[in-house]
Amino acid sequence: MLDLARRFFRHFRIDVGPLRDSRDYRLMFASGIITMFGTFISVVAVPYQMKELTGSYLAVGLVSLAEFVPMVVCGLWGGAIADALDRRKIIVLSELGLLFTSLALMVNAMLPSPQIWVLYVMGAISTGIGSLQRPSMEAFFQQVVKHEQQAAAAVLSSLRWNFGAIVAPALGGLLVTSAGVAVAYGLDALTFLGSLVLLWRIRSLPPAEDAAPASLRSLVEGVRYAVGRRDLMGTYLVDMAAMVFAMSTALFPFLADQLRAPQALGLLYSAGAIGALIASLTGAWAARVHRHGLGVIIAAALWGAAVALAALAPNIWLVVVCMALAGAADMVSGIFRSTMWNQTIPSELRGRLAGIELLSYASGPMLGNARSSLMANLGGARFSLGAGGLLCVGAVLALGAALPSFRRYDARTDEHALAEKARRQVATQPT
Repeated sequence: MLDLARRFFRHFRIDVGPLRDSRDYRLMFASGIITMFGTFISVVAVPYQMKELTGSYLAVGLVSLAEFVPMVVCGLWGGAIADALDRRKIIVLSELGLLFTSLALMVNAMLPSPQIWVLYVMGAISTGIGSLQRPSMEAFFQQVVKHEQQAAAAVLSSLRWNFGAIVAPALGGLLVTSAGVAVAYGLDALTFLGSLVLLWRIRSLPPAEDAAPASLRSLVEGVRYAVGRRDLMGTYLVDMAAMVFAMSTALFPFLADQLRAPQALGLLYSAGAIGALIASLTGAWAARVHRHGLGVIIAAALWGAAVALAALAPNIWLVVVCMALAGAADMVSGIFRSTMWNQTIPSELRGRLAGIELLSYASGPMLGNARSSLMANLGGARFSLGAGGLLCVGAVLALGAALPSFRRYDARTDEHALAEKARRQVATQPT
C-alpha cells in the first residue's frame, strides 16, 4: 500500500525543473505572484465599484468592451516590439505604466463623487499597457526555459496564476465591501512596486542581430505564419469560442445578490481559480500528453458544460462547485495550448505570435463578459449562464470537426515541434 501511495504521488508531483535551472525564470515567477495578487484584487474592485455607481448590467459589461480595442492594437504591436527590442526593458517600463493606472484608480475612488469615465479610461489604458507587456513575457519564458521543460513551465506558471486568483479575489471581495475600493487599488499599486524590484534584476534580453524591426510588415509576417499553420489557428479559435460563449464573470456581482450571498462575491471570483489550482497541482501528467490539440478540444467543451450546469444550481455553493470545475477544465486547456506554442514556434517569431495569442485568450473574456451582460438584460443571469455554456460546447465541437490537423496534432511527430527541438539542441551545444 505504501509503495502504491508513493507511485501515486510521484505520478502527480510538480516538476520544479524550470525554477531550479533558470535564475531569470525564478525572478519572473516571483514577480508574477506579487503583481497578480494586486491585479486580481482590482479585477473585483472595478466591476464592484461600477455596480455601486450605476446598478447596471450593461455598464459593468461595457468595462470589458472598453478594453477590447486597446487590447487588440497594443497586443499586436507588443508582439512586434517583443521581437525587435530588449524584452526586459519592455517588461519593466510596462510595469511602471501599470503602477500609474492603479494610482489613478485609487485617487478617483477617494473623490467625494468618483467619476465613472475614469473606470473606463483607466481600464482601457491598463489593458493596453498590459497587452504591450504580455508578448515580451511569453517570449521571455521560451527564451530562458529549456525546450523539454516547457510543459513543466506551463504548469508552474498556471500554479502561480492560480495562487493569486484564489487568494486575491477573496481578499478583494472583503476589502471592497469593508474598507472600500480605494484601499484595494492602493494595495494593487504596492504590488507593482514590489514586482519592479525583482524585474530590475533580470538580465537583458536583446533581440537577435537579424531581428525584423517593429513595423506593419513584421506584423503581417507573423499573421501569415499563424494563418499558415492550422494547428495554431485551432488553439486560437477554440479558446476564443470558449471564452466568448461561456465567460460570465461580469454577472457575478448580480448573481451573488440574487442568491442572497453578497458576502460570497469574492468566492465566486475565486472558484474558477480553485479548480484551476487543483488542475495545476495534479498537472504533472500533462507533460506525458502528446495529443495537445485533442486535449484542448475536450477541456474547452468541459468548460462550457460546467458553466451551463451553474445555471441550474439552486444555491451559491453549487454555483461555486460548477465554476471550480470550469476553471479546472480551462486550466488544462491553457497548459496544452502554451506547450504547443512554446514547443513549435521559432524564437524569432515568438513575440509576434504571442501578440496574436493574446487576442484569443484576452479578447475572448472581454467579449464574453459583454455577451453575458447583454444576454442577462434579455433573460436574466441564469439564462445567460446556461445558454452561453451550451453555445460554447456546440462551437468547440464544431471547430474540432472542422480542423482535423489541430485535432490530430501530436508533439512526437509534428514537423514544427521536431524542428524547434532540433534547433534548440544545436543552440545549446558548446562551440
